Amino acid sequence: MVMIWRWLTSGTVRHACEMRRQVRRLISEQKDLLDPSRCLELQSAVEAFDREIATLPLKQIEPAMQRLEAIANSVLKPFPGGQMREQIREIGLAVTVILAFTTFFLQLTKIPTGSMQPTLFGITHQDLRSDPPGVEVPSWFGRIKEFIVSGSCYYHLVAPTDGEITSVSAPRTVFPFIKIQTVSFANQSLRLWFVPDDLDKRAMLHPGQFYHKGEDIVKLKLNSGDHLLVDRLTYNFRRPERGEIFVFKTRGIPDLPQDQLYIKRLVGLPGEKLRIGNDRHLVVDGRRLDASIRHFESVYTFSTPGTQNPYLGHINNQVATQYKRFGLAPLFENQTVEFRVGTDRYMAMGDNTLNSYDSRGWGDVPQANVIGKCWFVYWPLTDRFGWGYR
Repeated sequence: MVMIWRWLTSGTVRHACEMRRQVRRLISEQKDLLDPSRCLELQSAVEAFDREIATLPLKQIEPAMQRLEAIANSVLKPFPGGQMREQIREIGLAVTVILAFTTFFLQLTKIPTGSMQPTLFGITHQDLRSDPPGVEVPSWFGRIKEFIVSGSCYYHLVAPTDGEITSVSAPRTVFPFIKIQTVSFANQSLRLWFVPDDLDKRAMLHPGQFYHKGEDIVKLKLNSGDHLLVDRLTYNFRRPERGEIFVFKTRGIPDLPQDQLYIKRLVGLPGEKLRIGNDRHLVVDGRRLDASIRHFESVYTFSTPGTQNPYLGHINNQVATQYKRFGLAPLFENQTVEFRVGTDRYMAMGDNTLNSYDSRGWGDVPQANVIGKCWFVYWPLTDRFGWGYR
């Protein structure tokens, strides 16, 4: 107990304990290379130093450290590039800890699409050339600040002369996580940095477009999707519950890109029978879900068709045709069709029901594919930060 108190209250004691640890590690690493008698001498010095840390007055610990250092330097063999080796070892240890942590406890992921809006946001964009008119692109300092806080990026190209776009290159990686895209305009190469893979589609760039000098070729604001911490631990102790937002792998699910992570709201449990009414409510084993059900308080807050509320409940294929979303829910053709969830499988649906390709189209999710549940939004710093999405 006394030693613990000395360690907590004295930086000198903590430094001495770290030195002792390092010497013991070097003895272990070099034991086969050292002269046995000298190795025994150093081990005895470490044991004596151990007693000194616990008993000597604090002012006498520094000289004891110097004595141990002198003996260690005379016995231990120097490593070539010792400092570099130590840094590599520390980096390797840090990587191992991070990998272990993300494997068993929390995993980082991000929302790529808008299927969970407005609960969680994927990547969105705004064309500033017309919506709203007259918006100015911030200075570089303002861009950096806005990116850190709200995750917004700006892309701006101005026509240097009259001319037209002759070609738009595919994004090219010039450094890890840094991509550039080149727009060939009037025999000039205009570059955009830090671009996403689909910038040309979002900015509506294509060859043949003509611009006058000074006109905006690109004036785009891109909002990064929500970045999450996924709780991988909880589902090791209990099964997922209805209404939770969960993350799963697409491996083995037909009609989905393989080995990707999807995030949806869990709406159906193993063995349940589901159907979607024309009133846009999910019916589970004959029970109609509504806003009184936990986790569905927002999903079912809509009132009538055409409401400005961003939530629309859940839509079957028949109702989807009214919104000109043909083939959105082939497994739920109308309100009479039931789908039975398989054993050890779950039904997943997006909150943005008109723009979500989910279990209405490709069926249920195997238990083995489930990674964990959404826990914390760590970036950007919007009203959804932390647990605000709930």
